[in-house]
Amino acid sequence: MKAFVTGASGFIGTNLIHLLLNQGFEVRTMVRSSSRISHIKTLPVELAYTDLNSSRLAFHLEGCDVLFHVAAQYSLWQSDVDLLQQSNVIGTRNLLAAAKQVGIQRTIYTSSVAAIGLNPNLNEFTDESYQSKPENLIGAYKQSKYWAEQEAIAASNSGQDIVIVNPTSPIGPWDTKPTPTGEILLRFLRRQMPATVDTGLNFISVEDVCWGHLLALQKGIAGDRYILGHQNLTLRDFLIRLSNCTGIPAPRLQIPHWLPIAAAWMDEKVLTQLGKQPTIALDSVRMSQQKMYYNSAKAITHLGLPQTDLNTAIELAVKWYRDRDYF
Repeated sequence: MKAFVTGASGFIGTNLIHLLLNQGFEVRTMVRSSSRISHIKTLPVELAYTDLNSSRLAFHLEGCDVLFHVAAQYSLWQSDVDLLQQSNVIGTRNLLAAAKQVGIQRTIYTSSVAAIGLNPNLNEFTDESYQSKPENLIGAYKQSKYWAEQEAIAASNSGQDIVIVNPTSPIGPWDTKPTPTGEILLRFLRRQMPATVDTGLNFISVEDVCWGHLLALQKGIAGDRYILGHQNLTLRDFLIRLSNCTGIPAPRLQIPHWLPIAAAWMDEKVLTQLGKQPTIALDSVRMSQQKMYYNSAKAITHLGLPQTDLNTAIELAVKWYRDRDYF
């Protein structure tokens, strides 16, 4: 079976390609000429130099059986709203139309829990049955992922075989850019995190996320979605695990949310007007006011989603960064 994979230079995409190759798939992957793909060029994959807004997407998909659409533009800067719309929403629409044109058998669309939002009922963790209104999602990135998922749902309703997966916060190797979760890990390893705020995330091994994609291909119900997650932890509890792995002390100071919000507002709204490059995204700080906890029972029960111990994922991520002199 030949799989077409978008997002090859990204965290999930790179790990997914390794898994597919190990499982005997042939892989063709979409890459942009500007992407850092030296690690992909060493693998036995076909490279399709194109992008999600190309008129030749169908040509590049020809001969593939299944599609894993992992690529997404990630930015929390409020100035990138048009870029997010073009890449995540219109790009997804273009790719799914091309997949329909060439007769792709099944598409696995990588959405995000960012597209789902958070259930206001504090007595339960958010699952697939909940959907926030798009205007209640914080920031242009989350809203773009919501509208991109709506493109996948619309294509599914029109007859395409599409399964949606919604990863939480993956941890593991090959987080080259890195992702926001990787940024937390690196800032800690570089001793650049003197304090925390009261927030929380659902974490999962990136290898389990990739198995979730493959299991969705094999067992997922067309038109359905599955949260790929593992463990809900406060930021402080996650940093304590990092401390146990590395010996670096976890920060004890916890600051109120208004302080980073004020700093981010000044950074993005005021200093940029003076020609300064912002360093703190206001939307990222606004997101930290919520504990982003999710329930993955559906994927565990229906797909058999693995639940690797988070400490193992942390150790692999730390080793990968250390071996490549990231810190």
